[in-house]
Amino acid sequence: MTTTTLTARALLLDMDGTIVNSDAVVERCWRRWAEEHGLDADEALKVVHGRQGYATMAVLLPDRPMELNHEDNRRMLEAETADIDGVAPVPGAPAFMAALAGLPHALVTSADRALSDARMGAAGLPMPAVRVTAESVGASKPDPEGFLKGAAELGFDARDCVVFEDSEAGITAGKAAGMRVVGVGPRAAAHAPDVAVADLTRVRVQAAPDGGILLTITEG
Repeated sequence: MTTTTLTARALLLDMDGTIVNSDAVVERCWRRWAEEHGLDADEALKVVHGRQGYATMAVLLPDRPMELNHEDNRRMLEAETADIDGVAPVPGAPAFMAALAGLPHALVTSADRALSDARMGAAGLPMPAVRVTAESVGASKPDPEGFLKGAAELGFDARDCVVFEDSEAGITAGKAAGMRVVGVGPRAAAHAPDVAVADLTRVRVQAAPDGGILLTITEG
């Protein structure tokens, strides 16, 4: 195994698939939506992760009026917020989040505030003081807007931030923001993050002597 050390001033964390395992809920809701629209659910599930719902719908049904996607997205968010069956922390996430207490970090998620509250609560994880949710941005990942806003709210340059992400859309967004990206979980490694780990048990967080963050990462 290879050990990599990264230094940062702040960490920007995706939620679903990165610190919270919500795959069961995502799969249930999106399979139902895909079947309602005559789509192959297995194929649809290949593109749902990381984006806001309306953006995923636009990829899957490119000729559909966007207002219908936003309508369906509202219903999807309500359904996902009400369904927390199977939601759990990603392995290593509780210790990872505990180690970040007092260090600069933010949640940058395609979920809205209600859904992020529901899932972080169901996973038993502390909500970062700074979070960028669907309501905070005009463009979904893979646009870098969310990560750039997170860095700005924390008061750091993009080059001083490290992103933790699991999806193609999220990794693309982090790179487009000019940030280094740690890919977490089985989806991440295929999309060329700077470092890839199976889960957060492979990441050690320490406060650096200069007030920054030292990450010791065991790849794989």
